[in-house]
Amino acid sequence: MINRLGSCRCGQVKYEVRGPPLRVGICHCKDCRQESGSAFTFFGVWPQSVFDAAGDTVLYEGRRFCPRCGSRMFSCEGNEVEIKLGTLADAPTSHLPTYELWVKRREPWLLPIDGAEQHWENRRPPSVD
Repeated sequence: MINRLGSCRCGQVKYEVRGPPLRVGICHCKDCRQESGSAFTFFGVWPQSVFDAAGDTVLYEGRRFCPRCGSRMFSCEGNEVEIKLGTLADAPTSHLPTYELWVKRREPWLLPIDGAEQHWENRRPPSVD
């Protein structure tokens, strides 16, 4: 099983995640743009049961930050954890986005990722027939 390590910029918050992500995405929404200071965010989602973190974090609207350096780290919702993949120690990662969210806000000079699902706004869970 692959273990991945990550941390904030100053190293006060550290985490480990085990195994492959459930999904990997890119988001172009206003919140993600503002929080990253960039055109999008790149994230992976894992089961919370394979995630461990150490160090003090601050919570703002469900998102955890390092209070010392301000790095956006992760958020936990239900039994999943969403990790900002830029905080992984190994870069570049082998994770390829399988979907993009809020493509209506994507910069016109950014091309869609080949093979990735394109969602006008939020990702919709598959319907159960």
